Amino acid sequence: MKSTTRCSWCEEDPLYIEYHDTEWGVPLRDEQKLFEFLILETFQAGLSWIIILRKRENFRKALDNFDYKTIALYEEEKITELLQDTGIIRNKLKVKATISNAIAFMQIQTEFGSFNKYIWSFVNNIPIQNDNKSISEVKASTTISDKLSKDLKKRGFKFIGSTVIYAYMQATGMVNDHTVDCFRHQEVQIN
Repeated sequence: MKSTTRCSWCEEDPLYIEYHDTEWGVPLRDEQKLFEFLILETFQAGLSWIIILRKRENFRKALDNFDYKTIALYEEEKITELLQDTGIIRNKLKVKATISNAIAFMQIQTEFGSFNKYIWSFVNNIPIQNDNKSISEVKASTTISDKLSKDLKKRGFKFIGSTVIYAYMQATGMVNDHTVDCFRHQEVQIN
């Protein structure tokens, strides 16, 4: 039986493998999913991604299925409830950032017609195709993630430094950082 070569960061955890094999690096245009990944990446800041993946379904329940319209209306009572929920990351600043990010997300939708149009314009609507041979060649941030992070901050987003934004770009397929030996490198490319 032939083994499948994956990016070396992909641990043996079945959840990590499933995420790598089906989601990471796939160009994403759906507004709801773009918001979900933005929120998950902001909660991930300073933590391991596998922690977030393990809590993802808890986040989905706690945050009303990542419905940004509902989240934008959260008040103190809901914040208190979230900070008592052991199934998610209970960081008050990140919880409050989720609310302000939902509001800023909708403001971008109003201004640009969709968050998709806004975010993808930073890569001219075409995923960046990298040809990294090893994980050591994969960058933590780029000039594009610097520019995008700065613009998002200007628009009121929080917990979206350049490294977080580059991870977001990787997750949502704005950049293909699967290493060239990974079976997904070719699969996620747009022809």
